[in-house]
Amino acid sequence: MTQDHTLPTKALVAVPRKGPALSLAGLDMLMPLHIWIGPTGHILRVGPTLQKLRPDIEIVGRRASEFLEFRRPREVQHLDDLLAFEGQQISVLFRDPPRNSLRGLVVGLPRGQGALLNLSLGISVAEMVRDYGLNSKDFAPSDSTVEMLYLIEAQSVVLQEAKSLNSRLLGARVAAEERAFTDTLTGLKNRRALDHILNRLTNSRRRKRFGLMNVDLDYFKSVNDTYGHAAGDHVLQKAASIFVEETRAEDIVARTGGDEFVIVLMNCDDLTKLKTIADRIIERLEKPISFEGAECRISASIGTTVSSFYPTLEIDRMCSDADAALYQSKNHGRARSTIFQPAALAQPKQGLKAPEA
Repeated sequence: MTQDHTLPTKALVAVPRKGPALSLAGLDMLMPLHIWIGPTGHILRVGPTLQKLRPDIEIVGRRASEFLEFRRPREVQHLDDLLAFEGQQISVLFRDPPRNSLRGLVVGLPRGQGALLNLSLGISVAEMVRDYGLNSKDFAPSDSTVEMLYLIEAQSVVLQEAKSLNSRLLGARVAAEERAFTDTLTGLKNRRALDHILNRLTNSRRRKRFGLMNVDLDYFKSVNDTYGHAAGDHVLQKAASIFVEETRAEDIVARTGGDEFVIVLMNCDDLTKLKTIADRIIERLEKPISFEGAECRISASIGTTVSSFYPTLEIDRMCSDADAALYQSKNHGRARSTIFQPAALAQPKQGLKAPEA
């Protein structure tokens, strides 16, 4: 006959008459946001995280109703008022600013030792973690807040990486746009950039005053033919430096062709000033430019017009008129500047062909 070794459905277990004793250190670990309220309603002890929320306040010894404003239940004057909500969720606010909101549960302690209020940060956890510098050690290991902290930290890392990536992409985009709008040889604006700027001036709600100066280098072809393209590149770079030095930071200098340049002088339609700038540029360009022992000689012909000549601002017409003035400079011996004559606006244009450079 075999013996039955199976256990009974319900094992007989001796249930202790007293609950387990819990050290204060264990209490702090399990409930880092607890408040121990004594029979008289005074606070006997607080958890380390709760003290961290109010580091400059002596919490122990104060009446709980003076430290906390009870929202649920609302009327708490005595310990019995609080214990009436034992096992139910309660809501409190700090009475001193910042008035953070906390939620929790209250349980009565045996042998008339008062009550234990176990609190949590509730929906304001993200703000309080940030404001008080809390971390996972400030919460019970089983608290779901710890998982939320990990999520917040992960989100912060992701956002930081995204911000860094966006910054790099923006930087790369700006650099790419800058390259797309820059003449690689001289560092000046190119034709694309100039068109963009002139269109912006045309479409501006408030009409802008500006001068438009077309510049063509004289005798540049002979420099290339005599000394080579390296010398020609050097001359172009030197000419670009002169244009920039003789204009202001707000002005636009662009290289639009091999030896062709356009200067937009912002907020300037004074013909005398424009003529002075043009003549000064020509004077500087006529000085020999040294390159590997050779003296490269060039000059410039310049044609200028201003926005105030035109009742309706038309960039194409302005550029055409500046070209016409430039060709007049060429046809009258080069190395000179010409201001477009507004009277010509009412007359049919006569083609002026510039002599070869």
